[in-house]
Order: sequence, then C-alpha cells, then structure tokens
Amino acid sequence: MTDTPVTLESTLTCPACGHAQTETMPTDACQWFYECSACHTVLKPKPGDCCVYCSYGTVACPPIQQGDSCCG
Repeated sequence: MTDTPVTLESTLTCPACGHAQTETMPTDACQWFYECSACHTVLKPKPGDCCVYCSYGTVACPPIQQGDSCCG
C-alpha cells in the first residue's frame, strides 16, 4: 500500500448515451452495477475490470489506486 492520497470522486460516462456524472466511490466495497441517470442503462464492469469505476470512470477505484487488487 502507498501513502499517496486516494481520489474518491470519479466521473462515470455511460457508453450507451454518453451521459457523464461524478460520483463518490465506496471505500469498503466494489461497485459492480451502476444505473445511468439519463438513459437507465445498467453498467457492468468490462471483462478484466473489477468494477464500474475501473471500466467507465475517470479514476480507478480506491483499492486499485493503492496498488491492491480490487475487493481482494
């Protein structure tokens, strides 16, 4: 683990409609699903990614930022 500050906000961009919304990431759990507030598409992680923030966000989830495996 590193002492680098962890960024808790990430902007998710919906691949279906392009809507972008900034959300606060949970620090105690991975988020596997996210419903777009514009088109209501439910986002799921891409293959190989651990959560929706790693797939669609501007910032990876806190465990990945700290050099850990996600939710592991």
